[in-house]
Amino acid sequence: MTTRTSTRIVAALAALAATVFMSACTKSEPASDGHTDHVHPEESQTPVISGEPAAYNADDVSFATHMVPHHQQAIELSALVPDRSTNPEVLELAKTIQASQEPEIATMKAFLVQWNENPDTATGHEGHDMSGMQGMVDPATMARLESLKGPEFDKLWLDSMIGHHQGAIEMAKAELANGENVDAKNLAQHVIDAQQAEIDQMRTMLEGG
Repeated sequence: MTTRTSTRIVAALAALAATVFMSACTKSEPASDGHTDHVHPEESQTPVISGEPAAYNADDVSFATHMVPHHQQAIELSALVPDRSTNPEVLELAKTIQASQEPEIATMKAFLVQWNENPDTATGHEGHDMSGMQGMVDPATMARLESLKGPEFDKLWLDSMIGHHQGAIEMAKAELANGENVDAKNLAQHVIDAQQAEIDQMRTMLEGG
């Protein structure tokens, strides 16, 4: 592949990821009951990928490489909900998580392409170093979730997703502390803000609020 072709691919992926990410950033909208306590990603005027040539280090690469499969498991967890829950809050939250984390995966893969890394190495769980992904739900818990329905499923799902989000926040905090790339750090801050708000919501749901 020529350098010119490679550059065009990087630019296209970066633009696509930024566009998709921005389209997922929406304001909170009132629910049908008039309340506005449902969590949605906050509207942002700044794309995650600036398009500017920016420095990066090994911590930036590690953040993107590990956060992709971490987000992928959150999407897998969310996909379990429609067939197992009738709780409208759980159903809505699962949709929100999937809608926000899919474009973030695209963004992080674009980062890796920009940094001359293979984004395919950040996909899937088999053969991947799980030690760097805090909060991952273990296979036994995933199997348990698949076997449950109703309130019992809802409780285990919320508990599991809270731990999963807490792991993502710790990974994002490490990126803020040790990373160098401004775009990756912007994304890390977004992950912290959005997922902490969702943790607060899930805790309220578990308390019956």
